Amino acid sequence: MKIIVDAMGGDNAPLETVKGAIMAAEELGVEIILVGRGEDILRALQEIGRDDLPKGVEIANASEVVEMEDDPTTVTRVKTDSSMTVGLKLLRDGKADAMVSAGSTGALLTGATLIVRRIRGIRRACLAPVVPTPSNGGTLLVDVGANAECTPEYLLQFAYMGSYFVKSFKSVENPKVGLLNIGTEETKGSELYKETYKLLRAAGDEGRINFVGNVESREVMNGPCDVLVCDGFTGNILLKNMEGMGIFFMKELKSIFLKNWKTKLAYTATKDGLRGLKRLTDSSEVGGTPLLGITKPVIKAHGSSDAAAIRGAVRQAIATVNSGVCESIASNVEYMKVSQTRGEE
Repeated sequence: MKIIVDAMGGDNAPLETVKGAIMAAEELGVEIILVGRGEDILRALQEIGRDDLPKGVEIANASEVVEMEDDPTTVTRVKTDSSMTVGLKLLRDGKADAMVSAGSTGALLTGATLIVRRIRGIRRACLAPVVPTPSNGGTLLVDVGANAECTPEYLLQFAYMGSYFVKSFKSVENPKVGLLNIGTEETKGSELYKETYKLLRAAGDEGRINFVGNVESREVMNGPCDVLVCDGFTGNILLKNMEGMGIFFMKELKSIFLKNWKTKLAYTATKDGLRGLKRLTDSSEVGGTPLLGITKPVIKAHGSSDAAAIRGAVRQAIATVNSGVCESIASNVEYMKVSQTRGEE
């Protein structure tokens, strides 16, 4: 399997990106194409103590870089020789199986849509990270920022795509799908959510998805569903709030355990459990988020990714390819249309 890595994308590129890609190649047994400025990539190799590219790793030169201040809606067309644009073209042309980038989310979404293309019939691609929950091994949250303004049909398709992803990726036979809302009653929420509830309920009644109803935000961490559907604006706020609370609690725990000799002893007795908790909330363990709805796997890594996170994103890319989720979505698009669900022409 061959994975494209955008070597110039992200806050810590190219050093951490190159380091993480090399780690992935050696530990996961995957071939890597590092896309970016060749001189910068070779300099990063020297900084990590490597004189030559490891076996299975190659460089595809790209002279430009997508910057965070660039217009995400046009940058891949304006900067045609950027690492992101070149990487997406390589993926489109079948030169690799998947792509990983820690660059601009908006640019990656637009570029993937225009270059690699959406699956025919899918209205919008979406970002779908897994948030940690102790009871079901994590809940897929979709969407978390790719689509701030949505229609009920978009959310219906997010539900289907998320369900197929969880079924393929996590081998959950009948994933539970919930709708994020301010209450569990079907009359709760804005018109968008009321209409979406009707569509999801109809799809559930037809046996297309396993819809379990509305889910309040305070219940998310309890894992009441495998897929949680919302618009990108709401999902992004929820995700970042969860990330912030995780950081807050870990800092508070650290300050408590360092308070005196008694608490330090308590830390010694509980450190294994605390390390497990830290891994559960550590984004580098997952590494990346798939863009669902694109014809080939594109993985968005966090902008601040270090080498471990890039390695995790490559691991996510490998698993996404193996899951066959793109093929599952493409073969079931007809069921994801509002007219199909509501019996309309």
